Amino acid sequence: MSWETVVAAAQHATVPRVPLVLADGMPVGRVARAHLPALAAWPEVLGVGAAAVVLHAPQRLARMEPALRAAGLIVGWRDEPFTLWAGDGRALAVIERAAARLWGSRTWGAHLNGYVADADGRPTHLWVARRAESKPTDPGKLDNLVGGGVAHGQTPAGALIREAGEEAGLTPHDCASLTRGNVLALACDVPEGFQNEWLYTYDLCLPPTWRAHNPDGEVAEQRLLPVAEALALAEGGAMTRDAALVTLDFALRHKLHPTLAGSTRPALADLG
Repeated sequence: MSWETVVAAAQHATVPRVPLVLADGMPVGRVARAHLPALAAWPEVLGVGAAAVVLHAPQRLARMEPALRAAGLIVGWRDEPFTLWAGDGRALAVIERAAARLWGSRTWGAHLNGYVADADGRPTHLWVARRAESKPTDPGKLDNLVGGGVAHGQTPAGALIREAGEEAGLTPHDCASLTRGNVLALACDVPEGFQNEWLYTYDLCLPPTWRAHNPDGEVAEQRLLPVAEALALAEGGAMTRDAALVTLDFALRHKLHPTLAGSTRPALADLG
């Protein structure tokens, strides 16, 4: 695998889909054509057509979720509330996190690059976590030190600080020197549906003596690796798609990879 492959995976979508739009044409998401017959059972909520699905009653989507889950259309149920966003940034409704992949609607994620630097401030080591085998998505894959979805009512920074405590044992005081990186766009097919996500990236320089610990049981292990080793794992496919992309962004911004120095790959768009 190469960095080009990592970037391409974040934009890889081949499943036939139609737009999910409001009555005025405002985009909300993308729905798989294969699901259209099942969605036609709710005409009071969805206007299902061959070219698009019109969302008439966003607030009623949550009432459909148990039936959609039972039918196998919502996969990886989390029991977490996420915001259903319109393309213009309006909050339309609150839905189950896993349902966002069915609707192909916009979600936000927040990831943290925890690193150790030398005396000149150049990163020398990166913390890499391994996801627990019990995780509903990407079980056992390598991940960034901290990563998670931004739930309804949260900001990316607020979600990250919460996840930092749950996944790595970092306190809000520990996170006081967080710096923000880029916002990365993913638009790709995943086993649960369609991932249409903005990943908010953050960096945190940690003392060489600091050690991660995982209070919530969602992380199997955490290792501090030389930067070159961490980049090789990201390049080689050992990391989740999200984590590999976030690690690539970190390498680009800090000029840590000789073949990436000076690169301005447009697929890593800063949307913030």
